[in-house]
Amino acid sequence: MKIRIKDNSVRYRLTQSEVKQFCETGKVAAKTRFPEGDLCYQLIQNNEIDDLSASFNSGSISLMVPTHLAKNWHQNEIVGFQHEMKLEDGATLSLLVEKDFVCLDNTIEDQSDNYPNPKLQA
Repeated sequence: MKIRIKDNSVRYRLTQSEVKQFCETGKVAAKTRFPEGDLCYQLIQNNEIDDLSASFNSGSISLMVPTHLAKNWHQNEIVGFQHEMKLEDGATLSLLVEKDFVCLDNTIEDQSDNYPNPKLQA
């Protein structure tokens, strides 16, 4: 699972096996190790919410997806989910969860578990 954070936006990208795991177990998690501690990030299904939601506690980013959206995501053509989460101070946190497609340009990254890029399909 990849995470991209820019200003007030958080984006997760998941490989095919991660999307399947998320749909079947309700959760997928990853971490990046630093000398001072780990940055953890996870995607969790939640049947008590209607829109994407996020929290940050003790060095861990949790992004929640409504269960009704996550159901069968691994078996359909939906690329992802997006929501603008209102914060207490009036600011907005942009949330995006999407399937990770093979890059159009050359990269050294292992993309064997990424979704086929529709732009590369003949």
